[in-house]
Amino acid sequence: MTIQDDPFQPGPQGNSAYKRLLEEIREGTLLPGERLREVELSERLGVSRTPVREAIRQLEADGLVTHVPRQGATVRSLDYAEIMELYEMRAVLEGTAARLAARAASEVELDELDVLTDRLADAGTGTDTARINRVFHATLLDAAKNRFLTKSMLSLQKALLILGPSQLLDGVRAEAAVAEHRRIMVALKARDGNAAETEMRAHIQAAQRMRIRALQERDRTIDESQ
Repeated sequence: MTIQDDPFQPGPQGNSAYKRLLEEIREGTLLPGERLREVELSERLGVSRTPVREAIRQLEADGLVTHVPRQGATVRSLDYAEIMELYEMRAVLEGTAARLAARAASEVELDELDVLTDRLADAGTGTDTARINRVFHATLLDAAKNRFLTKSMLSLQKALLILGPSQLLDGVRAEAAVAEHRRIMVALKARDGNAAETEMRAHIQAAQRMRIRALQERDRTIDESQ
């Protein structure tokens, strides 16, 4: 894998409509609770209704879309408990990945993680920030060399897409994330699995706190507008 790759892009099994809709959910263009109308989507994406229908089915299989009575296919919404559970599992899985990578990562993989951390620092809050961050986490996951862990993490990543845009678009969070990545790298290079897991868990928990604050602010704004 090169640093230009985005590991969480759908593989060749997904059609172009599926890829487009997946990216729109990730970017927040399609919001939780939004209806997916086949005719409207086929016109906007410039494809027939068949690939749109197949894309919606695939998104439903991924757990990103649900069917709501009298509304049809709708982007799934997560409640507070589900968001907490997602981040708890992410901390467990990525913490484990960091611990395993401290033992199993090659020097080449550690060098690549260093490069990605530097690229993340240089990106600031630019458009590449979220993508570079995803590649960093995927590279670390590869370095853990555990196929069952990888499968579990990729499934969780799709569920996390429902949350919308990355918190790294916030300058303060982006700067803090770079510092957190560097602490993870210190532990990995020292081959200290316990420290690597601790630092990764702290990194995920910091992202969780930021996400909760953002959701609370969104809910407050909605309440004030009503």
